Amino acid sequence: MKHESGSISINTENIFPIIKKWLYSEKDIFIRELVSNASDAISKLKKLDAIGEADLPEDNRFEIKVLVDKNEKTIKVIDNGLGMTEEEVKKYINQIAFSGAVDFLEKYKDKSDDGQIIGHFGLGFYSAFMVSQRVQIDTLSFQPGAVPVRWVSDGGTEFEMMDSDRTERGTTITLHLSEDGLEFTDEYKMRATLEKYFAFLPYELYLEDSAKAAEKTEEDKSKEPAENVDAAETAEPKKPEPLNDTQPLWLKNPKDCTEEEYKQFYTKVFHDFNEPLFWIHLNMDYPFNLKGILYFPKLKHEFETMEGQIKLYYNQVFVADNIKEVIPEFLLLLKGVLDCPDLPLNVSRSFLQNDGYVNKISTHITKKVADKLTSLFENERDNYNKYWDDINPFVKYGCIREEKFFDRVKDIIIYKSTKGGYTTLKDYLENNKEKHENKIFYVSNEKQQAQYIRLFNENGMEAVILSTMIDNHFMQLLESKMSGVRFNRIDADISDNMKKGDTGIAEDDVSYLEKLFKAAVNDDKLKIQVESLKNESVPAMILLSEQSRRMQEMSAMFGGMDMSHMFPKEQTLVLNSSNKLVKSVLDMKADETKKDEIKLISEHIYDLAMMSHQPLEPDAMARFIERSNELLLKLV
Repeated sequence: MKHESGSISINTENIFPIIKKWLYSEKDIFIRELVSNASDAISKLKKLDAIGEADLPEDNRFEIKVLVDKNEKTIKVIDNGLGMTEEEVKKYINQIAFSGAVDFLEKYKDKSDDGQIIGHFGLGFYSAFMVSQRVQIDTLSFQPGAVPVRWVSDGGTEFEMMDSDRTERGTTITLHLSEDGLEFTDEYKMRATLEKYFAFLPYELYLEDSAKAAEKTEEDKSKEPAENVDAAETAEPKKPEPLNDTQPLWLKNPKDCTEEEYKQFYTKVFHDFNEPLFWIHLNMDYPFNLKGILYFPKLKHEFETMEGQIKLYYNQVFVADNIKEVIPEFLLLLKGVLDCPDLPLNVSRSFLQNDGYVNKISTHITKKVADKLTSLFENERDNYNKYWDDINPFVKYGCIREEKFFDRVKDIIIYKSTKGGYTTLKDYLENNKEKHENKIFYVSNEKQQAQYIRLFNENGMEAVILSTMIDNHFMQLLESKMSGVRFNRIDADISDNMKKGDTGIAEDDVSYLEKLFKAAVNDDKLKIQVESLKNESVPAMILLSEQSRRMQEMSAMFGGMDMSHMFPKEQTLVLNSSNKLVKSVLDMKADETKKDEIKLISEHIYDLAMMSHQPLEPDAMARFIERSNELLLKLV
């Protein structure tokens, strides 16, 4: 061909994307684009061979090489794909308004259902100028009789074209790096970048440090051949290993994958040596192409639920982590990989265009997760129960964020019971309808609320344990969705089942106790209730209004605002008239000499009730200890 110079054609609709720092968010994107283009070129050639429009040798082996050279300040990306003719270089490189891949697909759309060959060679190629002061293409088309072509540009709109010395089918992109791109000639830096984007590229990918290879060659030449050298020492050097796994686990049929393979893949991808609880293998071709594996990790603590990672791939090329347009927000608490070649990516491959199609993918993923949970509940209930402590924050968060998810899983949500084991809400309401009257009693702190739990157990009553941070929100969701159902913490009310009935004391005794305890704790506004409880060992209990407590907790959670003036604590001191200590106080009321003892006992009964409800403040605890000593001395 004759030597040719010219200007690159630019359409106003497609502003020339050499603007290094505008189009791409991260500098290493250039290597993703160039290697992706090499992969696209191989995919296209494979397709042409499959439909009889290319003739490849039987021993043909596809591969991509990346060569870094610190001495020459270059990076080369080499493929043995379909290559380009002179006309194709002019069209796909010089006239950047066209996309080579879109044009290719349009030409062959009726000959195959395989849509995975869509690439972005046109615009994506120019990311090379992010790190280069000069870029050279050497390419030879697969077509018989094709002439190798060289294209060179210094990063402006000017280019040169001439004959190339390339002798093998495919394309070599040579980047002559600018100063801010030299870091990528470091073998370890380049290896990390390639492994980030191409750990699962469908074609073997190799990295070579040309400077090191040249130094080793010179060193070998300088060595004198030794006599009687062992044959093993003169054997050919070991063949380099590809950086990537061309057949990732998500491409296999789920029935062909073993449990061990799933666990090994999880460890390899996420560097997490804690085994996952279980996983969901997505494998569908219609109405869109989606494959992947979602893992439910075992959590060390509740806060770790916010550290999920879903890796999104496009034709086995990594795009980004946690893209919320595709992956429902609540699923970002999981770990997994998703490969969706049908995603409508923009030119940088990092962001999704708004598209109803994307919503369908998101909806499908949500459905598959709900289906997996339902299957575990129905077919592996023991395992499901074992997983629940780890997965319940995720399930509850999903219910809050996604109404469709809630509708699918609401009947399989389980609750740990104070009676032991787990129960569903439906079973809880059915089993306790005579005693609970549609109230669902719950425990938020098993240790602190132990006395209340004991009273429940003694009276054959049941409470569920809701002790995670998300449970306040989740209860409100259920109350809004389920007519007539209300959640009451175990210390919010005393059921009639716990009472004997009549208090057994006169009205003036009730009035006396009210005045006595208000004076003892110096609080005229303290609510006091006298009941005769079946359990006679408990002198008093504290009840706390469910609604006022919830509002205080919510206000504290959202910014720590002091809203006590709007939602004051509605505490009630319940005195047990069946208790001997309370009876003794009434017996002593007429004895003027016992006033001090009555005051001490009243204060102590109140503190005991408070300690069963929540930890005492430091000053109150100090007074409690001092009073305990005084009472013991009186006993002695």
